[in-house]
Amino acid sequence: MLTKLNTLPRDSRDTLFLLLVITWVVLPQVENLPVWCSAMAALVMLWRAWLAVKGLPLPSRWWLLALTGITVAATLATHKTLLGRDAGVTLIVVLLALKTLELRARRDAFVVFFLSFFTMLSNFFYSQSLLTALAMLVALLGLLTALVNAHMPVGKPPLLQAAKTAGWMALLGAPIMAVLFVLFPRMAPLWGVPSDAMAGRSGLSASMQVGSIASLALDESIAMRIRFEGAAPAQSSLYFRGPVLSTFNGRDWQPLRSALPARMQIPAELEVKGSAVRYQVTMEGNKHPWLLVLDATVQKPELVGIEARMSPELQWITDRPLNDLVRYSAQSYLDFSHGPRRYMAGLMDYLELPAGSNPRTLQLANQMQADPRYSQANDTQLVAAVLQRLSQGGYSYTLDPGVFGQHTADEFWFDRKEGFCEHIASSFVILMRALNVPARIVTGYQGGEKNTLDDYWVVRQRDAHAWAEVWLAGRGWVRVDPTASVAPGRIGSLERLQAPRGAIASALLGNVNPQVALGLRAIWEAANNAWNQRILNYTQGKQLNLLKDIGFASPSWEDLVYLLIGVVVLVSLSAAGWTLWERSRQDPWLRLLDTAATRLQKAGVTLPPHSPPRRMAEQLKQQFGSQNAGVQAIYDWLLRLEAHRYAPPASERAALVTLQRELKQLTWPT
Repeated sequence: MLTKLNTLPRDSRDTLFLLLVITWVVLPQVENLPVWCSAMAALVMLWRAWLAVKGLPLPSRWWLLALTGITVAATLATHKTLLGRDAGVTLIVVLLALKTLELRARRDAFVVFFLSFFTMLSNFFYSQSLLTALAMLVALLGLLTALVNAHMPVGKPPLLQAAKTAGWMALLGAPIMAVLFVLFPRMAPLWGVPSDAMAGRSGLSASMQVGSIASLALDESIAMRIRFEGAAPAQSSLYFRGPVLSTFNGRDWQPLRSALPARMQIPAELEVKGSAVRYQVTMEGNKHPWLLVLDATVQKPELVGIEARMSPELQWITDRPLNDLVRYSAQSYLDFSHGPRRYMAGLMDYLELPAGSNPRTLQLANQMQADPRYSQANDTQLVAAVLQRLSQGGYSYTLDPGVFGQHTADEFWFDRKEGFCEHIASSFVILMRALNVPARIVTGYQGGEKNTLDDYWVVRQRDAHAWAEVWLAGRGWVRVDPTASVAPGRIGSLERLQAPRGAIASALLGNVNPQVALGLRAIWEAANNAWNQRILNYTQGKQLNLLKDIGFASPSWEDLVYLLIGVVVLVSLSAAGWTLWERSRQDPWLRLLDTAATRLQKAGVTLPPHSPPRRMAEQLKQQFGSQNAGVQAIYDWLLRLEAHRYAPPASERAALVTLQRELKQLTWPT
């Protein structure tokens, strides 16, 4: 295969390499592009590669006009507009592919290069993760290699040579990029491009159908990262509160939909004790307007540009969906109480059950109330009795309980006796309501795992959890986690049900030590977190703090600009001084010889390495003859250059200046 590629003409080989780089640039966009766009780009690229290999002529402009018209029409049909992020990226990807069908001249190649650079940057519209950045770094080196290769002389210079030059260019440019990153002012909206709606990962839902959270247990993706100030609480205390669900229609749990007037509904009445737990959260976009915090958080979490309020159910709700990565600081109290201490009419909402739903569970409640052991029991004792039934009744915790029918609580209590956390919590709340104890479901995340490399706690989608709250006279709402009675290992340890591996994962990881796999994952996630915290979270506030550290009393963004200009001027002067110093050290005669050799090679003259001027002159005359006056002038100049080397005149510097002036006046063959 490599031998066949080496036999191709220079243009064909360079075109194939450029197509390979463009494919790498576009590949990460495939999941964000319409299917027709990816298919059309792939077909055009394959068509162009086939034309290059076969040496066939490029299609006429009519083909390009027709395909461009189809692209515009398809984009309008898909996105209903030609503006915006998604429509713009769709257009640029297809137009880049179509432009490869116009590679007739160097100007066309430059247009393709710059379109490719722009398409490469558009990847960051969708993801700014470390993996995306590494992929785009490879794409950048590939495009620079193709660009350098296009400027190399005729013949078939090895791509490795162009790649080395491109690598040195990137390496030399890295300090400049670092300075711009550190000092270029972050001014919204110039620095960031807002994501389109619904771009984040969904995770938890605003409602719960029995069985829905079990699907999240298959998802190993990260929901959020937490860093505690000081010692972290026990893992059994890590309950991150999400939606509170109080209305049950027989199948789904929804947020409270009360028929009572607002004045009769239950207030928060939150009271906290002890010292606060302070922590910072980096939460992935979840498409929902809520912040996940530990129970219970009195003060508004500290975040920039987003308003939030606490609901009567202690859930913190934002003024808009969080579609992008968000960072906030919070302080929570693990010792707290909330809700009314005395019975009030609003508690009736938490006793309602749909008519005809789960009849056997209602019958179980009637039997318990008729049992002499429970006939005089208070609500606290009834809760304890139900938890005892869960722990001693042969119930089990499973990731795959199967599909439940209409009466989910009946099936759990009497038939299956197994379920995931939402099966257990839902069945528990239904039974408590049947026992005339107000109860509701709370969803969120429980637990997490600590990455010892960076001291961050990682909470994954598989840590999604559902628990219950019951109202007890004199105490208010009290958290009860019935899953802990069925599977104590689910709460307070690293024990989690593991999703079964697929065929590919089993083949790749089947022989890998689990501890090694966990260690590698911890390293990768720590690197990702460092990228998020130190690069993506490098805000204007951190820039100004940097200025304070280097001596600015009251820094502003204008100071950043002045400092950036000063650094640029200083670096430019240093580079100019280094260039002059380097030229003073280099032999001017060798510079003239090197310039002449470069121009001869561009003219198509094949020169052996380290050719002296006389050999270069003979090669020139042998290839172009001596009848051309321009060729004869170059021949004579090369001989004078050689004579100067071996018999320098008295005024050596003046002679070199004369030779340099004559070099600029020579007409080189093409």
